[in-house]
Amino acid sequence: PGAGGTLCKAEGMAPGVGGTLVYFSCADCAVEASQVEAAGGTLQRGKMSIGEYGAIALALDTEGNLFGLHSMA
Repeated sequence: PGAGGTLCKAEGMAPGVGGTLVYFSCADCAVEASQVEAAGGTLQRGKMSIGEYGAIALALDTEGNLFGLHSMA
């Protein structure tokens, strides 16, 4: 319940345009990632493990904005 979040430092990312990456929480990010292209977006990276922190996938929306999907499964 509620909104969760965290700040993470990532190599190659800087503050400003292109520097913030928003992740949406999912039960299983592979499910949402499989729907990106049908919705007009582009999948940049399919589901990948981030160890004890779960898994993520990365996609571009129809306007070219990068966003992430996160799940613990």
